[in-house]
Amino acid sequence: MKVLYFLYQWCVAVPILLVLTVITALVTIIMTGVSGSHFWGYYPAHIWSRCVCALLLVKVEVRGRENIDSKTSYVFVANHQGAFDIWSIYGYLNHDFKWLMKKELEKIFLVGYACKRAGHIMVDDSSVAGIRTTIEESEKTLQGGMSLVIFPEGSRTFDGKMIPFKRGAFMLAAEYRLPVVPITIDGAFRRMPRTTYNATPGKIILTIHKPIYPGEKGFNTKKLLAECHDVIESALPEQDRVKKD
Repeated sequence: MKVLYFLYQWCVAVPILLVLTVITALVTIIMTGVSGSHFWGYYPAHIWSRCVCALLLVKVEVRGRENIDSKTSYVFVANHQGAFDIWSIYGYLNHDFKWLMKKELEKIFLVGYACKRAGHIMVDDSSVAGIRTTIEESEKTLQGGMSLVIFPEGSRTFDGKMIPFKRGAFMLAAEYRLPVVPITIDGAFRRMPRTTYNATPGKIILTIHKPIYPGEKGFNTKKLLAECHDVIESALPEQDRVKKD
């Protein structure tokens, strides 16, 4: 079965997905120039992500959707297990948002420019000026009633266990006093870890936890970071949790 799936992935699914990726990028680039990024910055990639999962025979199960309101702006923070994290959230969260993504992703042919046209925020943390620009762009996005999705680990895990969180996502939430929604992604590491481009069919569980709201004095970013980490990890199977001393 593994050999048959390997042949299917590279001879059937990948060629189709390459074509769909180019079409999605072009539609995004053209239509955001015509009608803006609110609709066209989200739905083409939303459909594309569902196609990726379907063609690679990956099912995404969503739990806790009732915890969020489609008309409310949030800062979503999720663990980062692998490539399917992006497709799972884009395809199945069903909540309009912008990514906070690494600036180097701009270099990907067509896709990078499409992401920029879609209004996603490119993070340049190489200098103080770059960080300041990121905060300013985030403020403009959030003022329009939009949500943000961030992977606070900053990069994909190598072993399926969570990497320590960085403070950036929580500083943004504290700055704008937006509710923070932890999201647990379970199964993406087994579908495609960062060490390979070969997918494995199966299921991913996307757990949307209850929002964490700021108090009268806002957030304590250190406590918020720790709380989000614990909430996200609580929905992972025991073997994927970091052992505590």
